[in-house]
Amino acid sequence: MNTFTAAVIELDVHGMTLTQACTAIDAALRRAGGAYRIRVIHGYHGGTVLRDGIRRRYAANTRVRRIELGLNQGETDLILREF
Repeated sequence: MNTFTAAVIELDVHGMTLTQACTAIDAALRRAGGAYRIRVIHGYHGGTVLRDGIRRRYAANTRVRRIELGLNQGETDLILREF
């Protein structure tokens, strides 16, 4: 389930392949509007392919200012602008 608020977009990509997850993230980036962050929930216990692939790909994306890693290893925040 995806949740859209004025400031944060939460995108759950559990069970997707890396390609599917990147397609969903790219779509969220296009629709981001005034959002300042996209929180990608990719999980961690099933492996790190999604986590590592997402962090690697979006670290080089021009729309993403920085990647923020929280205490939860199953989430990655893509910061689009400073709040």
